[in-house]
Amino acid sequence: MNRLTHFPLCPHSRSVRLVLNELQLTYELSVELPWAWRKAFLAMNPGGNLPVLELENHMVLCGTYPISEYLAEKYGETSRNGVPVPLLPGDIEERSEARRLVDWFHIKCHAEVTRDLLYEKHYARAAGVQGHSPDSEVLIATTQNLKQHMRYIGFLTDYRRWLAGDEMSFADLAAAGHISCLDYLGVIDWDRYPSARDWYMRIKSRRSFQAILDDRVPGLAPPPHYADPDF
Repeated sequence: MNRLTHFPLCPHSRSVRLVLNELQLTYELSVELPWAWRKAFLAMNPGGNLPVLELENHMVLCGTYPISEYLAEKYGETSRNGVPVPLLPGDIEERSEARRLVDWFHIKCHAEVTRDLLYEKHYARAAGVQGHSPDSEVLIATTQNLKQHMRYIGFLTDYRRWLAGDEMSFADLAAAGHISCLDYLGVIDWDRYPSARDWYMRIKSRRSFQAILDDRVPGLAPPPHYADPDF
């Protein structure tokens, strides 16, 4: 069976889980603590980043991009229940736009928002960092950055059915990986972003999202609306 090494509050891991669920591929999960840097994990992926997908044929894919591109090439011409696989649909221009937005969320949004908020609100405490308390300056800066990213999602969905165009793509799943982690932390004021809220409601109402909504991490409970597809 395929095996995905992940962490429940890792946005990159979540995006790949969504892809696997959309493709209806069977896999088992193995939890890896991002801050542990275990030798056994580094032997499998010297880069130390999540997620890692071990395929049934023993091939090991490390990181979101290799995994998503491999799955897009392998399953891009197939469908599930008559619905096209939502990875990189459309012509070359549309696929380029989807990849641009994957970069936007997995690189830009992660660097400006998700990475620091996860560290300040969960990772540091879970890793047992002595004397750590959330850095107010970091929280203020990331909160301001978050507003810009939420407005951008709203802008895109005001003019498109999905983030990259008329069809759902890996851009939506990459964005949802980050937004779902931030929503778990309770840092999004959804009333301020109605268009982004409508988009996210459509995403988290999909069957592929149910396992994400069931995620819980010790010592940190999500807000009441987190698991409600209709908020």
